[in-house]
Amino acid sequence: MAVLKVIEIMANSNLSWEDAARKAVNHAAKSVKNIKSVYVREQSAIVKDNEITEFRVNLKITFEVN
Repeated sequence: MAVLKVIEIMANSNLSWEDAARKAVNHAAKSVKNIKSVYVREQSAIVKDNEITEFRVNLKITFEVN
């Protein structure tokens, strides 16, 4: 039987929501091992002068606990 834990992480990117999600996983992987899945809970963006300047994601990361 596997024991899984879920943490919630927020990340941002100037490029895209996908890039923000990748940054979140890469950052989490520095201290969390055995990441199994990512669930994008929310997406948002910052707009300045009618242009999107920042993409933001709120993720749930699931990992296996040894």
